[in-house]
Amino acid sequence: MEPEEPSTPPDALPDVSEPDVSEPDVSDEDVVTDDDLLVIEPRVEPGRRRAATNAQAPRVGVPEPTVYPDLIHPERVDSDAVKVLRRLTRAGYSAYLVGGGVRDLLLNRQPKDFDIATSARPNEVKREFRNCRIIGRRFRLAHILFAGGKVIEVATFRKDPDQEGATFVAGEPEDDVESPSLWPAPKDRGDDADLLIRQDNTFGEPHEDAIRRDFTVNGLFYDLEAREVIDYVGGVRDLRDAVVRTIGEPDVRFREDPVRILRAIKFSARLDFGIAPDVYDAIVDVRDELSRSAPPRVLEEILRLLRGGAAQRSIYLAWDTGVLGLILPELSAHIEDEAEGAEELWTRLAVVDRMQAAGDLPSDTVLVAALLYGPLDEAVNGMRDAARAFDEFFGEMAVRLSLPRRLRDRMRLVFAAQRRLDRGLIAGLDRREIWGDVSRLFAIRCLASGRPLPPWAENAAQSAKPADRAERAPVRERKRAERGGAERDRPARGARRRR
Repeated sequence: MEPEEPSTPPDALPDVSEPDVSEPDVSDEDVVTDDDLLVIEPRVEPGRRRAATNAQAPRVGVPEPTVYPDLIHPERVDSDAVKVLRRLTRAGYSAYLVGGGVRDLLLNRQPKDFDIATSARPNEVKREFRNCRIIGRRFRLAHILFAGGKVIEVATFRKDPDQEGATFVAGEPEDDVESPSLWPAPKDRGDDADLLIRQDNTFGEPHEDAIRRDFTVNGLFYDLEAREVIDYVGGVRDLRDAVVRTIGEPDVRFREDPVRILRAIKFSARLDFGIAPDVYDAIVDVRDELSRSAPPRVLEEILRLLRGGAAQRSIYLAWDTGVLGLILPELSAHIEDEAEGAEELWTRLAVVDRMQAAGDLPSDTVLVAALLYGPLDEAVNGMRDAARAFDEFFGEMAVRLSLPRRLRDRMRLVFAAQRRLDRGLIAGLDRREIWGDVSRLFAIRCLASGRPLPPWAENAAQSAKPADRAERAPVRERKRAERGGAERDRPARGARRRR
């Protein structure tokens, strides 16, 4: 069975083999407005020096960035992040909003975090802010603490130590206005070359910080004082083209940090972007490198795939590229064998995505249980010692992903309770601490399989039902409409795509 598409048209799975990367047909002075991205074409001369306090003298041999004025209104930036940026610049340091915050603002999304990069060293940041604490061993970061538990992360500009003294590579500009994209200098790409990054705690300059990042769409800086987006790596162009592209050769960047493979899948699914063909090919070619990554990092990225609102597309892309077979071979084999109930994986994940869109994301226990329910049920079903079968199923996986024992123990209880609920035995369960997770997983399973929900599961399933997310009617009105014969919409199933 093919995964359904919960929030986009049936053909909206990212085209991971041939993304559309055509340039819009507009003049230099035009404003290009897409549904999701407002792009004002740059009106700057090559090599222009910025006069703002954030100005940095360009390094010899490094091209000037492309500067995009007025793409982001300062009022859209978090007020506490603005305070940090302005205090650092008044103190004479360079300071920019960086990374995913800039990307999301350009896509008219609400950023989850507002991270800052600066020329100030961690101790210098601490001197400027009494509400600052320094964290980290491998690389020290400054956390500026605000009311309500908000944290603004401030990092000093970094660089790849292997790029010390290297000549940077400038890709060709795609038109007469945009400057060339800056790439890291080439590295030895032989099969025996060990490119894994083990330390990157070397301070650098803004352009060096930009090219050490993973993807072009994450390599953008925003200068609050000048109201300019600073682009060394072609990130605005790739946002406009809706494509995930690495900064530098994709096979090298993935071998440096294989977790970037999972991040490429995450951004493609979450942003509904295509994956550049060379990046897709590199994912397939070097996916085995994921075995060299720290297991806790791999587990955290899997959880981010499930939490991000595009779990269905994310897991499908991981399966399509063969990555799922490396990180979760038990699940991949269950899908490939077309085992009984395997097709319900995609509808379970679609239900999870609807919950996330409603701001009602389940716990990690429920997310992992919804992901693995098919192969786990197959492994335990019919076994005389279900507890032993459960432990055997998670034995190798627990080592491969460093699954916390508390997560496994809670999953054991939640999974065992599903058997009782399937037989209609609820007595006593609703008074246990795990009842919230138990009822939510059961509701996800019912909605995924098309089974009617028992009355006690209605509350757990409200955010998971297909509905108008823009204007949700009050529960009382919705129930009145249902009594009047209102029909629930069922999400359409998309067409199966395999490479």
